[in-house]
Amino acid sequence: MASPFFFIGKKDRRLQPCQDYHHLNNYTVKNAYPIPLISALFNKLKGAKWFTKFDIRDGYNNIRIRKGDEWKGAFKTPHGLFEPTVMFFGMCNSPATFQAFMDSMFGHLVKQGGVIVYMDNILIYAANRQELDRLTKEVLKILRKNDLYLRPRNVNLRNNELNILEQ
Repeated sequence: MASPFFFIGKKDRRLQPCQDYHHLNNYTVKNAYPIPLISALFNKLKGAKWFTKFDIRDGYNNIRIRKGDEWKGAFKTPHGLFEPTVMFFGMCNSPATFQAFMDSMFGHLVKQGGVIVYMDNILIYAANRQELDRLTKEVLKILRKNDLYLRPRNVNLRNNELNILEQ
């Protein structure tokens, strides 16, 4: 059964394509990979004086759907039936799968301290600019190696204060 397809308006007046994966999600075995608690992430920032914030472009769309499973995410439009090759927003396992993907790349930096990864957001923090710059270079190297790109308007470099709740 194909999922319905429609558009929703965004703040910047662009249209965002959406699929209603309600039916698919009812039959999907749920991925229990843990999403970090925001409160626990805030606690890590104690003593930090410098911050850099990145936002990964196209989030879930960076995850390839397993070959042969594309039909499960099929959606219908007035122009026909389409089978996605990448994960979309609305699939129940998208958040957990994407967090696991990010943790597989940045987990060692998160454990060391100085980097927080929450879904498609990366926050780099340090007590001084030299450490911030070192960590930022390491994060950028990992992003390049994995062909991940940043959303330029959401890049916030070398700040001594940061509003992490802004979009």
